[in-house]
Amino acid sequence: MNHFGPTSTRFTRALGVATILGLGWLAVFGLLLSPDDVVQGSYARLLYIHVPSAWLAYLAFGVTGLASGAYLWPRTRSMQWDRIAGASAEVGVLFMALALVTGSLWGKVTWGTYWTWDSRLTTTAFLFVTYIGYLAVRDLGGSHEQRARRSAVLALLAVLEVPLVHFSVSWWRPLHQAETIERGGLKGLMLFSFFVGMIAFTLLYVWLVMHRQRLMMLNDMIDDSGLDRALAERRNEVAP
Repeated sequence: MNHFGPTSTRFTRALGVATILGLGWLAVFGLLLSPDDVVQGSYARLLYIHVPSAWLAYLAFGVTGLASGAYLWPRTRSMQWDRIAGASAEVGVLFMALALVTGSLWGKVTWGTYWTWDSRLTTTAFLFVTYIGYLAVRDLGGSHEQRARRSAVLALLAVLEVPLVHFSVSWWRPLHQAETIERGGLKGLMLFSFFVGMIAFTLLYVWLVMHRQRLMMLNDMIDDSGLDRALAERRNEVAP
């Protein structure tokens, strides 16, 4: 029997501990210490999950675009960039789904409905579906290089939707409120709790991407070794 050591490193283990502490810190400040909103009461605490989730989804999709561009650039072409792009997109889809769910719950309180087809919600849903399609394209088959090329091209097109979503509240004036930080809607402990959420979710994003891209690398190695074995068996079959 083969025995394999852990795939984590000292840095990723430390990062994992920091992530757990950050999320615990967010839970304490978001649920216990942060005051209720004057208008929305305790429902405003969804802010500490909803906004960091959306912003980290933007970051994840941006990293996917940058890593895809690095793969297509001949001087920096490496399968590692493709794996980073894929891992970041997966985590971004996870955060975007969380943003959509918490946004729907918040919308039920403020608008009286879970969903309305205003510009911010519609473009966000379209962005979410686009990156689900990106992940589906990555699983179409073919060699690792073919997967990387087609995924990189799609990622560079998909990332153009991110500014469309972000500026939709300025361009079309939907029901969705303007950016909370930009309009100065948070102060004191609420603002501090918000930044705690941003730090905790950023740590979680980095930790998830590091482990996911490492798993992708192992899967690629397994695929390559399986192909090598199949070719070797085929050569043995035709050898005189």
